[in-house]
Parts: sequence; C-alpha cells; structure tokens
Amino acid sequence: MSIDKMTSFEEILYDVTDRIASITLNRPDKLNAWTGRMDQEVRAAIASAEADEDVRVIVLTGAGRGFCAGADMSLLSSLAASTDGLPKDAEAALGHHTSGPLKAGVRPDFQRKYSYFPSLSKPVIAAINGHAVGLGLILTLYCDLRFASSDARFGTAFARRGLIAEYGMAWMLPRLVGPSNALDILLSARIFDADEALSMGLVNRVLPAETFMDGVRAYAKDLATQVSPRSMAVIKGQVYNAMFQTLEEATVAAEQAMIDSLKSEDFKEGVAHFIEKRAPSFTGR
Repeated sequence: MSIDKMTSFEEILYDVTDRIASITLNRPDKLNAWTGRMDQEVRAAIASAEADEDVRVIVLTGAGRGFCAGADMSLLSSLAASTDGLPKDAEAALGHHTSGPLKAGVRPDFQRKYSYFPSLSKPVIAAINGHAVGLGLILTLYCDLRFASSDARFGTAFARRGLIAEYGMAWMLPRLVGPSNALDILLSARIFDADEALSMGLVNRVLPAETFMDGVRAYAKDLATQVSPRSMAVIKGQVYNAMFQTLEEATVAAEQAMIDSLKSEDFKEGVAHFIEKRAPSFTGR
C-alpha cells in the first residue's frame, strides 16, 4: 500500500508537516479500537514515514477522546464464540507473526507483530491523548517516547478478560516501570491516570489536555530541526541492542560507532553550526 504525504484512509489519518509524520488512529466513535484494517494501515504509514527522507520524527496518536481502547470488542466476541480456531479477521488483527521476511541486521525480537517500532531508524513518539488500554497500551510500550495528556488513562484489561500479558508486554513493561509495578498493572488490570503513569516511569511527561498536541509537536519539531537524524538512528539502535548486550559488548559497539560518526557529514555540520552560531542543516549522512 503506497501513500501520499497527506492521506485519509478508512481507519487512520496520515500527514507529513514540518518533517513530522503524524499517524492518527481514526475510529473516534469506538475510542479507536484496534482492527485488522487499522493494523494494515498503520504498518503502511510507518513504512512510508521510514522511507521518506523528508520525515525525521513519527508521532502516533488517536482521534477524539481516546488513544486506543484495545482490540475491537466485536473481534473479541467472535473469538470467544469460536469453536474452530481463530477467524480470519482475528488472525489478521491478533496473529502472532512477523510482518514479512526478516530484515537483515535487525534483531528478530524487534520484528514481531507489534514490536517493530524499535527497528525503525526514526524516533516514534506516542501522543497518548486519552484511554490507552489493552492492545492500545502495548502499542505505546514499543514507541520510543510516551507523552500523555492530563486526560489520559491506562490499563491492561487482560486479566479481567481471561487473557494474559500479550505480545511481549511481560518483557517490555518491567523494563519501563520495574517488575513490581508491572505485576500491579498486569494482575489488577485496573485503570490508572496520567500522573500515576508518570510516577512509575511509564510516560516521559504529562502535558495539559488543552494544549497537548501543541506540546508534543513542539518537542517533535525540536528533534526534527535541531538534532542529527543519523545520531538519532544510531543512538536508538544502541539503546535497544544494549538490552541484549553485556557492558563490554555495548562499549565495544559504541567505540566503533564513535569512529564512524567522526567520519559523517552530520558530525562536521554539528561542529560547524555551533562555531558559526547558526541553525543546523543536518543531512542524516
């Protein structure tokens, strides 16, 4: 699925402005509950943003009052009623698989159904404007940064539906909030607010609801205009790969990455714009 820089699909909106790709889940009457179609459209938008040299930052958010209220209840109902395995629409929305052939040089861990955001070269910001529950919460875990509106609410719901910690959540969540907080969130499946999410380290910051997207875009624009895209891509890879490395392995990798960065155009520009007291003009090379 190829897309233009400003496109409205059936279930998402996609727009590129100021080098920021905005992906908006667009089923506001359903609190942006997740469907197989939405999954496909988000993947297409992500692929377009990753390939677009004009895009430096990706923002994922929801239309209306919710970010994403989890899997569509009609889908869950069909699963509960099924006696012959997963229906095809359920397989498309919830299937445990990769998005295609494995990409060379990328850990298989970051090529699963919803864990592919860390494999992207560009930072992904979750702009959590409202409820992020179940699968909606999982989506935010795989984003690089999480900004929450003061109106945002969080929860897993899984234990209250007879389900489990899905899609690697039991691995990712404790790395953000610690094992004790993760068990509280998962076992109780309770709803909690943005301030508690901030105190646990689940979100990076909480912004006033009235000016929420303005605040998110201001941060994203700063990344898009003031920071080397090459540096962001390398640093992002370092952080996620370090989750699987010893300190020695991470240090050795950083030494080589440092040598490579000293040969880059962005390093030369980074020094030049500072000395010349002007705005940077990074190329990403």
